[in-house]
Amino acid sequence: MIIGSHVSLAAPDYLLHSLQEANSYQANACMIYTGAPQNTRRVAIDKFKVKEAVAYGKEHDLTMDHVIVHAPYIINLANTINLDTFQLGVDFLKQELDRVRQIGAKILVLHPGAHVKQGEEVGLQQIVKGLNLAMEGMDPSIHVALETMAGKGTELGYRFEQLAYIISHCQYGDQLSICMDTCHLNDAGYDVADFDALLEKFDQTIGLDRLDCIHINDSKNEKGARKDRHANIGFGTIGYDTLHKVVHHPLLKDIVKILETPYVEGHPPYRYEIAMLKNGIFEPDVLDKIKEEK
Repeated sequence: MIIGSHVSLAAPDYLLHSLQEANSYQANACMIYTGAPQNTRRVAIDKFKVKEAVAYGKEHDLTMDHVIVHAPYIINLANTINLDTFQLGVDFLKQELDRVRQIGAKILVLHPGAHVKQGEEVGLQQIVKGLNLAMEGMDPSIHVALETMAGKGTELGYRFEQLAYIISHCQYGDQLSICMDTCHLNDAGYDVADFDALLEKFDQTIGLDRLDCIHINDSKNEKGARKDRHANIGFGTIGYDTLHKVVHHPLLKDIVKILETPYVEGHPPYRYEIAMLKNGIFEPDVLDKIKEEK
């Protein structure tokens, strides 16, 4: 199973630190932001200790094709109200794609965008326009993985059909893929418990060959709430048994799985949650164990 979590990118070792943190969770994959997701400030890649990180990863079964990069939240390619915001998103996405190339990763996860009350069709068309601009000249080995969203506010990408529209209309559709998120799927109204049917629907609408990674999160909300609030594994409405089936699904054997579950009183839960998903045993007192961690 290829599984890991979101990890930090901390000075002074940056990418090397990220892989070391992932290894401490007994993970063979991880997800990073190349800088704070809320702003455009970025440290030069030549400070990331990329060579050292790559060497460390090879020693610990954590290769760069299992390192997922997440684009910053401030990118909104669906914005037609503020064209400066749209252009910022295009320029920043192009920059992030080059940073992905420089560190040797292959997948950049992107929230498609929010139409800011201008209508879904207008927003989808603007996303296509933005991707066409941002992906021009992009390394053909890199994929932009559009994330399945919860449908909070005016965000797009909460239906498979919307993601299929973007892929089919984008000039660089061959380099677009999908990142599923179990919490988002639940909150958007999909039945994660009937995962075989969900995958069949996805395959018919988009194609399983487009699935590049999946975020494994429980949800604090009932199905269809369209709120997007992650819960720890087994402590939400999706439940441990369903998420265990998802990560062990034979059709997802070669798909990178990433946990984005909440910290527990300041402590990362990932080592414990990964262990539970690997060994098939849910521990009801796991949150107390995490709280006690030094």
